[in-house]
Amino acid sequence: MKKTILTLTLFTLLMSQAFSQGSLSRSLGNLTTFSREEQRLILNTDFGKAELTVYEAGIIRIRIVKDEFRKDFSYAVVAVPGKAGYTLEETQDRLVVRTEALRLDVSRNPVRFSFYTPDGRMLNADDPAFGTSWIGTEVTTYKQLIDGERFTGLGEKTGNLDRRGSAYDNWNTDNPRYGPNDDPLYVTIPFYIGTHDSLVYGIFMDNSHRSRFNFGASNDRFSSFSADDGEMDYYFMHAPSVAGILKQYTHLTGRMTMPPLWALGYQQCRWSYFPDTEVLNTAQNFRDRRIPLDVIYLDIHHMDAYKIFTWHPDRFSNPAKLLSDLKAMGIHTTLIVDPGIKVEKGYEAYEDGLQKDMFAKYPDGAVYTAQVWPGWCHFPDFTKPAARAWWGEKFRGLVNDGVTGFWNDMNEIASWGNGYTPHLVEFDWEGRKTSYREAKNVYGLLMSKSTYEGTRKLMNDHRPLILTRAGYSGLQRYTALWTGDNQATDEHMMLGCRLVNSIGLSGVAFTGVDVGGFSKDASPALFARWIGIGAFSPFFRSHTHYDTRQAEPWAYGEVVENISRNYISLRYKLLPYLYSNFREAVLSGMPVARSLSIDYTFDNKIYQTEYQNQYLFGPFILVAPVESTRDLVRVYLPEGEWYDLHTGKRLEGNNEIIAEAPLYRLPLYAKGGAVIPMQRSVLSTAENPGSTLFLHVFNGNTVNSFTYYEDDGETYAYENGNNYSRLIRFDPQRREIVLEAAEGNFSSKFSEVELILHGFADGTKLWLDGKNLKLTSHLTDLFNALEPGDPQYLESPHKPLPTIKAEFSLKNSRIVIGWE
Repeated sequence: MKKTILTLTLFTLLMSQAFSQGSLSRSLGNLTTFSREEQRLILNTDFGKAELTVYEAGIIRIRIVKDEFRKDFSYAVVAVPGKAGYTLEETQDRLVVRTEALRLDVSRNPVRFSFYTPDGRMLNADDPAFGTSWIGTEVTTYKQLIDGERFTGLGEKTGNLDRRGSAYDNWNTDNPRYGPNDDPLYVTIPFYIGTHDSLVYGIFMDNSHRSRFNFGASNDRFSSFSADDGEMDYYFMHAPSVAGILKQYTHLTGRMTMPPLWALGYQQCRWSYFPDTEVLNTAQNFRDRRIPLDVIYLDIHHMDAYKIFTWHPDRFSNPAKLLSDLKAMGIHTTLIVDPGIKVEKGYEAYEDGLQKDMFAKYPDGAVYTAQVWPGWCHFPDFTKPAARAWWGEKFRGLVNDGVTGFWNDMNEIASWGNGYTPHLVEFDWEGRKTSYREAKNVYGLLMSKSTYEGTRKLMNDHRPLILTRAGYSGLQRYTALWTGDNQATDEHMMLGCRLVNSIGLSGVAFTGVDVGGFSKDASPALFARWIGIGAFSPFFRSHTHYDTRQAEPWAYGEVVENISRNYISLRYKLLPYLYSNFREAVLSGMPVARSLSIDYTFDNKIYQTEYQNQYLFGPFILVAPVESTRDLVRVYLPEGEWYDLHTGKRLEGNNEIIAEAPLYRLPLYAKGGAVIPMQRSVLSTAENPGSTLFLHVFNGNTVNSFTYYEDDGETYAYENGNNYSRLIRFDPQRREIVLEAAEGNFSSKFSEVELILHGFADGTKLWLDGKNLKLTSHLTDLFNALEPGDPQYLESPHKPLPTIKAEFSLKNSRIVIGWE
């Protein structure tokens, strides 16, 4: 029987070779010679070449070409191969590469790649017939589909959390009013995570040409990834967990820097607020109504004839004073920035860019021109280092005026005429020259890089907020990302949760949607529900179209205003928790909004359409989004213990429940063993939150820990050790809550701790330094922003939670609190 199977396998391979040689499709051929150079293994075949590079024990890069390798270069990958050891074994039919974390089998006839765990479990393997194949210039790698295999990630893609059975196109596209299943959208992140049989792997194909990923759509034989041209260049990753894969991927493509603290507050935008008096009136309304706000946006109407780097002479006659007045209110200003430079004699950016040769061109040397908001425009060639530096310097005037946020839009490149840019338009590509076919998908990434590097240099070591609509893998190094022109519907609100989670699964932690919907009018109920969900999004901005109704929180009536104030204020209370989670993203690539597939990868329930929108906000808060039309919702609680944040009720995990969800009540749950630091609510991050850190601890049966983090929130001094962090550990076995000794050179803004215990039995006793801590019964109201007697106070339907409270002074040495 074994002999028959082997014979059939050999026959299949021989037939597939004959088929490929006589068909339109040709695949990588039989191995002829190979050589080893440090971390690289170079393979020559009778049709094509391959190169293997061990980047680290769990990452192997595969490059495949028909003819010759071009100069190695990537805008996405910033890592270089390490010195991970590997062994190479030769047998009659294969080469075997082994590292501590992976085994790669390379068959000789023809060359195909199969990845295994060190103990021999198959992770991923080429389709034996097709492997990597070409049809003309199009190159595709075909992978065997495995029973039960799931696929997640791929960035900003609509559809289900599990992408099995679907296919996607990567071609950055301005898709206004996109539908819930439209593809492509604005961003290309050609990276996905595969899971099966308790195993996890990741694949990142680094090719910026138009590409396609097929996860078994219209076939049950293979998954595949392809590009219209260029090399097949992919990185295979293996780690014990999805979190490990994300750490590997962001090791390759880089991690974010800390955002300014103010960028984590609530942000208000409209197309457009003008003139300056309307901007100030809007800001003052937030302050008068006691609704927190940190950022206000100026859309395209702030410019003179839509020319970037300019101010409208009448609408914004004294921009420096306007921005200074807003800053005095604790509000930062972010401006929209489009790449199109208006063709106009006397316009400085146009004249200077033309004279210095900064724009993309046709092959005959004529500068490419297309129509956007200002009319006919030229477009900077961001693949040219000199153009990136030129662009960055152009922000000097805006920075001097006091602008601290820069919103990169229309960078797909978008233009009138459905954004069609002729493929023959040429770009410098670091001196190598290429066409729009290769440059399009990285244009938004490089515009963001240019904006970030320029404004960081100009802002006297203060962190800017950079936001983009388009991008490519690695964008997290420079910018936050929002999901573009969504619509004011419940369907889009729920889609937004999946988009943010998928983008988080793709290495980008700082991401969000236009809360309330950009197009169409949100109903009061929809806005109220969306503002609650938005409060638990990494990037929290409301934004709407110019021809929609006013969409500030008070525009929907008193009840919605009160709900909005409560949830926005809760966001500000959670800033110590949120900022600490961004620090984790900086260090490890872990997203802030976490798909349940990260922590509960092999729980089939989380992939069901009924539950696929749920996610963790940080490690401990489970968010169950619900439509505005429903006041009851089915929620799935994964394994473990959970606490309803509205009632304090303890709930068992691995369980489906029916949750009450009136508009004021977004279903939220804290994990048993959670440690959640909070602060007093403030109206902006410029306001002092007081000296007390509120440390919420939820009883549970498992050990949990959280690393609390602070820095100055504004500068890059944290990169040189001017920061403060301490590990906080909940240990039910030892009955201890431990604050490990503080690390770093920064002094905490808090000097006192109010320890708030949830789910602990009445009569619990605490001690610190051998002395009993005084305990008091306490009512904790997380959801009411205001106190009775405040002019804007409305009776809240939320009921305060009964908890236990203890207070102690914060010190930098280790603190151990015991209980019995």
